[in-house]
Amino acid sequence: MDWMEEYKKKKVTPEEAMKVVKPGDRVHFAYGMEPLDLGLALLARAGDFAEKGIKVLVPAPGRDFAWYDPGWENIFSIEIAHVLPLAHQMMRDRRGDYVVGDLTWALDPSLRDPVDVMLIQLSPPDKDGFCSFGSSLWDKKAAVRSAKIVLAEENENLIRTYGENFIHVSEIDYFVEHTPTGRTAGSTDMLGRKTTGPGEVETKIAQNVASLIKDGDTLEIGVGGTAEWVPILGCLDEKNDLGWHSENTPRGIATLVKKGVINGKRKTLHREKAIATAVGGGSREEMEFIHMNPIFELYPSSYVLNPRVIAQNDNMVCLNSALAVDLTGQIAAESLGSTIVSGTGGQLAFAIGGMMSKGGRYVVTMRSTARGGTVSRIVSRFEPGTIVSIPRVLADYVITEYGIARLRGKTQRERAKALMDISHPDFRSELKKEAEKLFWP
Repeated sequence: MDWMEEYKKKKVTPEEAMKVVKPGDRVHFAYGMEPLDLGLALLARAGDFAEKGIKVLVPAPGRDFAWYDPGWENIFSIEIAHVLPLAHQMMRDRRGDYVVGDLTWALDPSLRDPVDVMLIQLSPPDKDGFCSFGSSLWDKKAAVRSAKIVLAEENENLIRTYGENFIHVSEIDYFVEHTPTGRTAGSTDMLGRKTTGPGEVETKIAQNVASLIKDGDTLEIGVGGTAEWVPILGCLDEKNDLGWHSENTPRGIATLVKKGVINGKRKTLHREKAIATAVGGGSREEMEFIHMNPIFELYPSSYVLNPRVIAQNDNMVCLNSALAVDLTGQIAAESLGSTIVSGTGGQLAFAIGGMMSKGGRYVVTMRSTARGGTVSRIVSRFEPGTIVSIPRVLADYVITEYGIARLRGKTQRERAKALMDISHPDFRSELKKEAEKLFWP
């Protein structure tokens, strides 16, 4: 059968497509923004699932479906893989569950119960019948191929890229039309948190970061906190021949490619290519620049986040944010106490890869304080229950607005002194007292 004829037969309404879901099924959304019409059609069938319920995995909650609110948990058993703002209260109330991802954040189908129905967004097919996954790939292709039934919402606004960012219509069971929402991007960071953008503190941190970056380095920059603002603050504009190999692609990176600052000429892997598994952090202009630009290539997270692959880039600089660091160099990026408020994402993979890279560096940035300056992010000990995202053996550089602490190769006492020097002055005397109790007789 000609692919176009097959494709036309697969086009149905969201309500017709959703009839394939049965009570007790396991339904998975793919990574990236959830398909809105399919999600609403699933929610509309809540009454059909009241007796047995269904299990729903939403890896990165981005749309405010009702199942995050109290009262729905007996119908929709929600699992998430990254705790974004929409799911914060649900997780505080213990009304949902958290999937602990592996090193590359590709959910191995063999380790989970079989997926009955996969919901995903795709672009319309091209002339050869191939659809794009849009601005992020993650583990979508493997997830589609492992699911029993795949429902795709066709969104003509999704970009196309080079790399492995495609799938054929023959691998999809049903297609539905996407209803444009007319929404515009709000003032949020890439984790969906409200923000006014970078200020004086973020600018100082970015300047400190820039002092560690050399011409010819290959960069990774994580989302959220202070790290993702570095590309738009101008501190990298005078660098030369930078490379890009990253999980995400924050705003400003495409502009640096356009300017020629990031050109990959000195990369030791994928020379002259910008490699990522997601490029969805930019402005409309940046996304238009990335669309069908052969410089940008998207690959699965199982490849991009593989430390052995990361380490093949010489002079790999991995830059990520943290919630807190203790005086031994342990790094918390997911929780403070037992309540998860974020996710480690690819930070551990890049910490390992950066450490293994010839000339590589692993850099953590954070404001020196939190909660309006009332608490220090550099602490003597973590609050009980805090998840250690990065062990102290991988700690390298820690940066605040007060400077840079180099931890690699240091003793506990030396680490404590270095971290106290970049803590907020209001907390240094107390940290000194605590450090003396911990590390001196």
